[in-house]
Amino acid sequence: MDAAERRIVGFTAGSHGLVHTYELSIPILLTVWVGEFSTTAAALGVVVTVGYGLFGVGALPGGILVDRFGSKPLILACLAGMAGSFLLVSLAPTLPVLAAAVACWGLAASVYHPAGLSLLSKSVDERGTAFGYHGIGGNLGIALGPLATAVLLLAFDWRLVTAALALPAVAVAAYGVTVDVDEGDSGDADADGADAADESPNGSSDGRKGGVSLASITADTRLLIAGGFLIVFAFVTFSGLYYRTFLTFLPDLLGDVLGGLVDIRIVDPDSPYADQFDVGRYLYVAVLTVGVFGQYLGGRIADRVPPERGLTALMTILAALALLFVPATGAVATFVAVSLALGVALFTVQPLSQATVAAYSPSEARGLSFGYTYSGIFGIGALGSTLAGTILTRAGPRELFVVLAVIAALGALSATAVSRFATRRD
Repeated sequence: MDAAERRIVGFTAGSHGLVHTYELSIPILLTVWVGEFSTTAAALGVVVTVGYGLFGVGALPGGILVDRFGSKPLILACLAGMAGSFLLVSLAPTLPVLAAAVACWGLAASVYHPAGLSLLSKSVDERGTAFGYHGIGGNLGIALGPLATAVLLLAFDWRLVTAALALPAVAVAAYGVTVDVDEGDSGDADADGADAADESPNGSSDGRKGGVSLASITADTRLLIAGGFLIVFAFVTFSGLYYRTFLTFLPDLLGDVLGGLVDIRIVDPDSPYADQFDVGRYLYVAVLTVGVFGQYLGGRIADRVPPERGLTALMTILAALALLFVPATGAVATFVAVSLALGVALFTVQPLSQATVAAYSPSEARGLSFGYTYSGIFGIGALGSTLAGTILTRAGPRELFVVLAVIAALGALSATAVSRFATRRD
């Protein structure tokens, strides 16, 4: 990458990390909000569901806006919106105001994935590697963001902590203003793509149209479907289901297994902070952290082989690891090894998946394609939480991981179908 590309990657990776930092700091703050607002877990659950729901549902309109107005303005708006939302959280006097602040965060954050991924796919030649570094930023936010929030809450009032969390978004936005962006679609720089861009209705070099209309959205959607994008969408939906089904109750599963294998007490079990220092949570952080290596590996693979073929192999590996999870709980070494291997494999999928979306979508509908993608991953994929909870309530971990293996197998089949029946656009 040249210097300009590295700056774009740094800007998007930092923004990605902050999106997930805020996303996963909210569950940490719930334990404080229950007492602060004299409410119930059920009421707060509704508040968080609204915020997370908007985070997923907003990806599609976010993608539409990306194709019309460009990625950088929307990323900057996302960062400003998230910072403002957490400042409002820190000042919230009542539960309705808190709910409004969390909803504002969800709306602001929802535009990030279509904007950030569209920008990388159009501005960086080594697309897979760029997606890998972008994913590393997200993983660091996923793993270290909630940990930092929990540690800060031990020393400072939650209002001060949430106000302080707004500062990194302001800093990254200030850096982003200085980043030069050229969305000329270097990843799709063939002659046909260049001609298509030159013939865009508004004469712009990136193929965006001048305004948002139902007709233009419908036309872009038909363009995606004509190339077999529905098969790509099926894959990302299965990957999103696996992701959410696996991770939702993983801290509890890890804690239960480790509690039966070893007796490790970081703090007194009667301490009010005992849950925050449960050893299972630290293994959970480790699983998310090794995902950094998975993101890097996935990015490198995507630049060397057709990404859809890599996805077929990775989903097959995830199916096998899911079937090994319960048998591996007999010993600490095998259990930790399989858990960490799942973390690496799970996040290796992401750059390959993003590279596949980019390869099977035209430049002028790239934002829309990622909008549909993340509506599937975060929207339909959110059903994985309900699926996991239902299976664990009515059956147990063994059945849960069998279902995960089935989801991964369906993902492998859909990735194979992409390579056989869909049409590459780059």
